[in-house]
Amino acid sequence: MPPLSVLDLSVVTTATPPAVALRQSIDLAQHVDGLGYVRYWLAEHHNLPSVASPAPDLMIGQIAAVTKHIRVGSGGVMLPNHAPLMVAERFKMLEALFPGRIDLGIGRAPGTDSPTIYALRQRFDPRDGDDFLERLQELILWDTRGFPQGHPFNKVVAMPSDTPLPPIWLLGSSNYSSELAAQIGMGFGFAHHFASHDAVAALLNYRRHFEPSQWLQEPRALLAIAMIVADTDDEAEYLASSYDLNRLRRDTGQYLPLPSPEEALAYPYTEADRANIARHRSRLFVGSPATALEKAMPLITASEADEVMVITPVFDHAARKKSYSLLADAFGLKRPAADA
Repeated sequence: MPPLSVLDLSVVTTATPPAVALRQSIDLAQHVDGLGYVRYWLAEHHNLPSVASPAPDLMIGQIAAVTKHIRVGSGGVMLPNHAPLMVAERFKMLEALFPGRIDLGIGRAPGTDSPTIYALRQRFDPRDGDDFLERLQELILWDTRGFPQGHPFNKVVAMPSDTPLPPIWLLGSSNYSSELAAQIGMGFGFAHHFASHDAVAALLNYRRHFEPSQWLQEPRALLAIAMIVADTDDEAEYLASSYDLNRLRRDTGQYLPLPSPEEALAYPYTEADRANIARHRSRLFVGSPATALEKAMPLITASEADEVMVITPVFDHAARKKSYSLLADAFGLKRPAADA
C-alpha cells in the first residue's frame, strides 16, 4: 500500500464558522500525526464560504508547532497571487523553524473569482497573460541566488539566508502541469478530486517524461483523492450527502458552507440533479473501509502513485477524524513509535 497524507480545506459548515474550522484543522492534524500519515497540506482559497483558510503559510506554522512527526505544507500556495520573494522568505522561515518537516506546494490557479483576483493583485506590476513560469523561475532563483550580475535582484538576499527552501511540489489537474513538473524535475501532485482530466494519464505522463534535477533524481507522484469512510456503507453514504448537495450548488454558482446531511437528504432533487450528482461521484470514493478501498485501488494502482493524499469533505468533525482513522487501518499505516 502507498503512504497516505491529508489535504485539508478547513471546511466551513452551516454549524462550523470559519474560526472554528481553523481550530478543527489543528485538531485534525494532531490526530493524524499519531496515525502514521506522511503529510498534512493546507489549501489556499479566497472568498469561498466553504473554505476558512486563505493563508496556508500561517496555518503551516501553527500545525507544525503542535505536531511531532508529520510533514506540513501547502496544497498549495497559488503563486500568481504572491510576490515570489515573499513566498521564498516565508517558507525559508518555516523550514528554519521546523527543519525537514515543511513542503512548498505551488499552484497555477488563483483559487478565487475575478474580483478577488483583482483585489489580491491590483498593486502588482502589470504582466500580460499567464506569468506562472516567470514567477516560478524567480522563486527558484531566490533560493539558488542565481540572479546574474547586473540584475536588480542580484544583491537582494531572501532571508533567512542560511536556510534553503523546503521541497517544491508542482500541483495541477492537467497534462500541462504534469509535463512542467517532469521537465523541471520536481515532485508532482495531481488533484483528482476536482479535475476533469484523467489522473492516470497525467501521472504516467509525468513519470514517463521526468528529468532528474537538483531537487529529485527520481519522479515523485502524489495523487489527491476525495474519500469518505465510515463503519458501514450506509453511514458513509449518509455523510457523503453533504458533499453531493454542496457540489450541486457550486455547479449553479452557489458557493455556500457545507450543509448537514439532514439538510442534504431533505433537498428536493430533480432527476437532472441526481444525474449531476452521479457524475461527480466518479471523483469521490465512499463506503466502509473495504468498499472505499475496493473503489479507489484501481485508480491508485493504474496511476502508479507514490503517495495518496486524501481530502474528506464531511459535515461532522468527529466523523471526519474517524474516517481518517479507518483509512489508516485499511492502508496498514504504521503509527510513530512514540505514539504507539
